[in-house]
Amino acid sequence: MKSKFSHKSIRILALATLMLSGQACKDVLKETVVSAIGNDYINTPKGFEDASRAAYSSMRNFYGSERGLTMTEYGTDIYQAGADGSYKGFHFYDTQMNSFVDIIQQVWEELYKGINTCNAVIERAPAATVSDATKKLRVAEMKFLRAHYYFILTQQFGGVDLRLTETLGPTKVTKRATEAEMYKQITADLEAAIADLPTTKASAQAASDYGRATKSAAEHLLARVYLTKATSSAKATDDYAKAATLAQSVISNYGYKLLPDFASVFAQGSGEINDEVIFSVQYTSDPLTNINTANTNNGDGNKLHLYFGMQYDVQPGMKRDIANDRPFKRLKPTTYLLETVFKDRVNDSRYKKTFKDTWLSNNPGTNLNTSFDNSKAKVTYKAGDTAIFIPGVEWTLAQRAAKPYQVLVPSAYSQALFPTLQKFLDPNRPDLTYEQGSRDYLAFRLAETYLILAEAQFKQGKTTEALAAINTVRRRAAWPGKETAMEITAAQLDMEMIMQERARELAGEQTRWFDLKRWGNLVERVKLYNPDGAANVKETHNYRPIPQTQIDRTEGGSANFPQNPGF
Repeated sequence: MKSKFSHKSIRILALATLMLSGQACKDVLKETVVSAIGNDYINTPKGFEDASRAAYSSMRNFYGSERGLTMTEYGTDIYQAGADGSYKGFHFYDTQMNSFVDIIQQVWEELYKGINTCNAVIERAPAATVSDATKKLRVAEMKFLRAHYYFILTQQFGGVDLRLTETLGPTKVTKRATEAEMYKQITADLEAAIADLPTTKASAQAASDYGRATKSAAEHLLARVYLTKATSSAKATDDYAKAATLAQSVISNYGYKLLPDFASVFAQGSGEINDEVIFSVQYTSDPLTNINTANTNNGDGNKLHLYFGMQYDVQPGMKRDIANDRPFKRLKPTTYLLETVFKDRVNDSRYKKTFKDTWLSNNPGTNLNTSFDNSKAKVTYKAGDTAIFIPGVEWTLAQRAAKPYQVLVPSAYSQALFPTLQKFLDPNRPDLTYEQGSRDYLAFRLAETYLILAEAQFKQGKTTEALAAINTVRRRAAWPGKETAMEITAAQLDMEMIMQERARELAGEQTRWFDLKRWGNLVERVKLYNPDGAANVKETHNYRPIPQTQIDRTEGGSANFPQNPGF
């Protein structure tokens, strides 16, 4: 198991009491649940540390979770509905997506819990019996986290309740800030955090601190914030310039570098801590931690391995196993993603390294009836034989008939059968039904920093500089010997290229809905490329509905906390 930075789940609940619990992978049996701790506990060295660590835990309720994935990858130009699963309103943009959906409420409440913990640490730092240096560092971390949480809320909902002081008890006095007020606070928090966070790059952090905020993580996030703010109602003329400056700093000043092989970025285990990862959200493989909802994995673990898989497990010669994972069939790649974004497979290695294309028989047998390949009536497999192959292009009947296995071609793709995203597959689970994954969620990595830089420079008319940035990412993605062929020219660099490049590099990584929204083309591109959402998507879907519980609990109801238009 990897050594983890333990995020203890301390929540600032009321004036008189705190509820503490938490465990790290290597110390899982040493921690106990303690309740009814006095309010001054946070002022002690241990309490202050526990609270600052706990503020990170809300990350796991959004990143690597069904909630966060649903609100970031469903209903975009690159993913549509698979055969199974809940929350299909986010695919179809129909009445199933409304203010009563539980995951919307869960994301809202969990992010505000994290914000309140941040506020508590910031406010109570002066009275904490720790060194001034520790206070300064932990407050900087809290400002990074608070900005991160408010940035997610602002992108999803617009202006929300902007609370900067600790809430000590229930209140019905809330109101919606403007987007301008939200971005002003988010940027102020991140600028303050950058000034006081350490310059250590993520992979060089001590094991006990890996996963904490750093200066480079805050700069990457602020670059992303300015890139988003540039197309918001709060936009300023220098947003792109600021985004580019921050991205260039991350690239130049901390020793990060792209790994030579795109696939190695997603290697599980010790490979998750590498020179490309700027900030990650921590998970553990410890089953005792996974089942305790108050502890490191928030009861869920990283679940992204579940949602992108096709129905391999009922096909001839196959049965479900740990290595091939548990297929929930929630997201099917759109034709646009497969045939346009990943069209170049001669020079670009990312199609092959992004999608699983071969399944080896783990359920051998003779004279098994075929299910989707009509070029043969029956198949026979020994253990380890190829049972399913996805070439990614059409094969003739004769080509398929010449193979002793089933060939799944694009014309046979369905909601249950499609190329499987393999970035998040988790063969380290203890059994084939186990849902709680142990992969870290790679929130910020250097390839995206280059893409942020390229977009910000392109928007400023600095085509030569933007070209250099995007070609850096493309050269890394090339098959050996194809690096020069992967480079694009200034004539080829436009926003469509940038949009495609982000899809090629970041498919499935909880960025796409945010991207489409900030580009202002969510509706246009869903109508063009996503047959599930095309009929219903409209401009109101650039925001999510405010949870009805928030409106109902506000003094004055919708008059003081209005619902987003259209919901």
